[in-house]
Amino acid sequence: RYKSVVTPRRAAVAIACCWIVSFLVGLTPMFGWNNLNKMRRTQELNGSHTEFIITCQFETVISMEYMVYFNFFVWVLPPLLLMLLIYLEVFNLIRKQLNKKVSSSSNDPQKYYGKELKIAKSLALVLFLFALSWLPLHVLNCITLFCPSCQTPHILTYIAIFLTHGNSAMNPIVYAFRIKKFRTAFLQIWNQYFCCKTNKNATSTTTAEAGN
Repeated sequence: RYKSVVTPRRAAVAIACCWIVSFLVGLTPMFGWNNLNKMRRTQELNGSHTEFIITCQFETVISMEYMVYFNFFVWVLPPLLLMLLIYLEVFNLIRKQLNKKVSSSSNDPQKYYGKELKIAKSLALVLFLFALSWLPLHVLNCITLFCPSCQTPHILTYIAIFLTHGNSAMNPIVYAFRIKKFRTAFLQIWNQYFCCKTNKNATSTTTAEAGN
């Protein structure tokens, strides 16, 4: 059923939609939802006639209303909760499927147990890394918006931003270390394009075809 539902075309459309939505959400501040007008009004109220200079700092340029109400409450928190519910359901299905497989297999039930447990741990680790990477920045943004008098060290903001960017690099590493097919594919890509090594199986197949 999975192969009939998740066809290559549907998968490509889903991936394209995810990228389009991500671009639109990420580029929203460039379309006008930023602090540019606010900084100009502040300068006018202060009666300053000097050249308008923008301080390139995250909290100075980016609107906290955008980061909290639009980014966090719409595009981060709901997906996080949805992923949590989905993974809980996955764990439940794995447990039920595991019981069926173990009861129907008298040869090596530990083989099924180890495989299902490894997949479950991988899913839990991905969810944990997602929350660990994104929640610190949004918690700091909420503090900045709802408690203007509270001072947060800039170093914490920089670390939180770095974690959000690093999350994109964490998932492939998790998949590569915990899922054999991903690890094999990454090693093949690394050997072929970075170490300039050819695939032995592909080379032997090509040689055999040439001999025939």
